Amino acid sequence: MTTTIWHNPRCSKSRQTLALLEAEGVDVTIKLYLEDTPSPATLSKVLGQLGIPAWDWLRRGEAAFKTLGLSKDSGDQAILEAMHAHPVLIERPVVIHGKRAALGRPPENVLALFD
Repeated sequence: MTTTIWHNPRCSKSRQTLALLEAEGVDVTIKLYLEDTPSPATLSKVLGQLGIPAWDWLRRGEAAFKTLGLSKDSGDQAILEAMHAHPVLIERPVVIHGKRAALGRPPENVLALFD
């Protein structure tokens, strides 16, 4: 089964999550999502796998968040489109394993994907 991490090498949690997966012997495919931006359809699929509202997957401390004027009332589709246009808004890291996904905050969260 394929395991993919949406990774930002500048992010300590992303680096920690990748190191944890590698220490567990997981063969991981790395997707540099800031360079290879997921489509809105892919974001929607992964959102479903995460099982959380788009608002909870959104990095609200970024300048793009403030500039776009997003709010809890924006709706999932508007948030996903903003994430596609500004991938820095995607909370990371995201680990996708089969049909499930988890946020690596904290990094140990992703281990539940392998139970």
